Amino acid sequence: MSSAKGSIRIMTGAATIRHFMSEAIVEFRFRNPQVSLEFRTAPSSGDCLAALLEDDADLAWVTMSDPVDGIEQRPVMLLPWALAMRAGEIYSDRAWVEVPELSGLRLIRLPEDSSSGARLAESLTNVTLAEDSGAADWDTALLLAELGLGHTIVPRLPDQPHTADGAVRLVPLRGLPPLPVGWAAPSWDALPPAARSFADTVSRNCRVRMA
Repeated sequence: MSSAKGSIRIMTGAATIRHFMSEAIVEFRFRNPQVSLEFRTAPSSGDCLAALLEDDADLAWVTMSDPVDGIEQRPVMLLPWALAMRAGEIYSDRAWVEVPELSGLRLIRLPEDSSSGARLAESLTNVTLAEDSGAADWDTALLLAELGLGHTIVPRLPDQPHTADGAVRLVPLRGLPPLPVGWAAPSWDALPPAARSFADTVSRNCRVRMA
C-alpha cells in the first residue's frame, strides 16, 4: 500500500472515465487510499489543454494535437476507427469496410468542433456522403446507430470488442489514420509522483484491455 497523499486534478472528456479509466481508478484508489482524485470534464480536448495552461488541472486525457507551447503530450494508444450500424444494415455482416465504400452513406457525424470529429472530417474530404443525420458524441452516435438512425464512424475503445454482436455491429474501417489519444501536462517532470503513478496506471490498463 502506498503512503502517497495529496490530490490530483484531472481534466477529461465526457466519455473518458467510462471507456479509458474505470478499472484503473479502482486499482489506483486501492493502492493509494490517501490520494484524492478530482475529475473535471470538458467538451473538447482543446478545453482540456486550456485548463492545463491556466493551471486548473495537473493532467488531461486528450486526443493528441499539434504541439502546444507550455504543454507536454504523451501518446498512450492509437484507436482504430470502426463503422457502426444496426444489425441488418448494409455492411453489418462484413469483416471490414474500405473508406471509398462510405460514399452515399448517411452518417451520424461526430461534432467537427471536437478533436476526433475534426480529424475524421479531414480524413473524409474525398468521400461523397449523403445528407448527414446530425452530430453527436461517441456514445450518443453509437446509441443512435443502434436505434437504426443510420451509420456512424467511431473509434474502437478499450472496453469494446473488435466487432460487436447483437443490436449494433462494429466493423473495422480500413483506410483512415488511427486516432491518437493520451496524456498532457504542463511538465511531466514537475508532476508529483502520485500524478505520474496515476497516469501510468491508466496507460498500462488501457493497453492491456486494447490488446
